[in-house]
Amino acid sequence: MLGRLPSIFRNFYFLTGTAFLVWITFLDSNNLIARFSLTSKLNSLEREKEFYERKIEEVAKDQQELFGTEETLEKYAREKYLMKRESEDVFVIVEE
Repeated sequence: MLGRLPSIFRNFYFLTGTAFLVWITFLDSNNLIARFSLTSKLNSLEREKEFYERKIEEVAKDQQELFGTEETLEKYAREKYLMKRESEDVFVIVEE
């Protein structure tokens, strides 16, 4: 039976290399499939981290604006929350 197999399949190095590739690809705890999925999850988490860092910068800017002078506090309240004085009317223009 071994005589009918091509010589490459009887080669020790070919068999060892094939066994190693099968082991690394499917059987090992750090196999390639798990490694690719973990890499994609890491990239996703890094994108989320960048998003939240930008949000933190925006909130810090808003906080700095809010805790400034009385005039900046009034400007912030008018622009962000559409607040007004009793004697004023507010018209909101929505661009389409």
